[in-house]
Amino acid sequence: MSVTTPPMGWNTWNTFGENINESLIMETCDAMIEKGLRDAGYQYIVIDDCWSERTRDADGKLKADPRKFPHGIKYLSDYVHSKGMKLGIYSCCGPKTCMGYPGSLDREYTDAKFFAENDVDYLKYDWCYHPRNLEGKTLYNRMKMALNATGHDIVFSVCNWGQDGLLEWIRSVGGDLYRSTGDISDNFTSVKNIFHSQIDNLPLSGPNCFNDLDMLVCGMNGVGNVSAGGCSFDEYKTHFSLWCMAQSPLMIGCDVRTLDDEMLELLKNPDLIAINQDRAVRPIVQCKESEDDVFSYAKMLENGDFAFALTNYGDEVRTIRVRFAEIGLALGGEWEFRLRDCDSGEEVGKTFTDGFSAEVGPHCTRVFRGKPVKTI
Repeated sequence: MSVTTPPMGWNTWNTFGENINESLIMETCDAMIEKGLRDAGYQYIVIDDCWSERTRDADGKLKADPRKFPHGIKYLSDYVHSKGMKLGIYSCCGPKTCMGYPGSLDREYTDAKFFAENDVDYLKYDWCYHPRNLEGKTLYNRMKMALNATGHDIVFSVCNWGQDGLLEWIRSVGGDLYRSTGDISDNFTSVKNIFHSQIDNLPLSGPNCFNDLDMLVCGMNGVGNVSAGGCSFDEYKTHFSLWCMAQSPLMIGCDVRTLDDEMLELLKNPDLIAINQDRAVRPIVQCKESEDDVFSYAKMLENGDFAFALTNYGDEVRTIRVRFAEIGLALGGEWEFRLRDCDSGEEVGKTFTDGFSAEVGPHCTRVFRGKPVKTI
């Protein structure tokens, strides 16, 4: 399978943790469709940890917990596929998962066959309880080889938190996406710290090997498994905007069944999603920094457009200026920039030659998309 753009979908973990069941998966799938999220590009419904029984069956195979999933995993994959979506599942490279369920160590081929037989499309493969005498590249290569041996297309989501020299070997083991950080929490400090920790690593991200900054907390509002105070709407807007600029996979983590209209509009924003799904996958240029927690980021897109994110991490309204020369755009009077506001989708009324500025509220981000146009 070729994963040319960052995967988009929904994952159970952030809100529900171990409190998952068949009805939740089916209702979420239906809600993704009813609310237009599938049509906006979100494809995957991913069941995270705690889906299996605590022990394997007599033949050493994984088995879905019959209380949570009475009809089994194939029933869910058939249901999700019938709705035009894809099913993901979870395992771990150690003998146990993070929550103490059976892991796949030394059972890689058995488990990969189970996933294929149940028509699973995506595997999130975690790092808990990994044996310290085996390197990460060996453990993840084992599972990728096992997945390949099934002949079934399964996206391989490596979740080792950026440990054990990940960036040196991730491409060689066939990871389609890779978790580069510790777990995200539902607060603005966590969002900010994760994003800034990966700025220098984004040039290594690309098609078939995307840097995963962890799942979205947008819309959790302080409720759920990774709740840690919650965020304001503007903070969630910064979170989503920066994940789109970084071209991180977009895995919604809230309860989509109860999304309000404002948050739904943000998660479906077509201009932001287009930046996230841009096939050039070029890294961000951090083009301005100040002592006041004010930043601007630029990104070249595949058709010659640029995306600009203006982020105010501070506690007061600030005016943020982008200077085109700082990112190599010396327009020299022969070119001008035409901009579109990615919040409203509307063209900005004037053109710009040397740069532009915008007022940005506390903890907020504004994103613009523009094209340099020759004037003479």
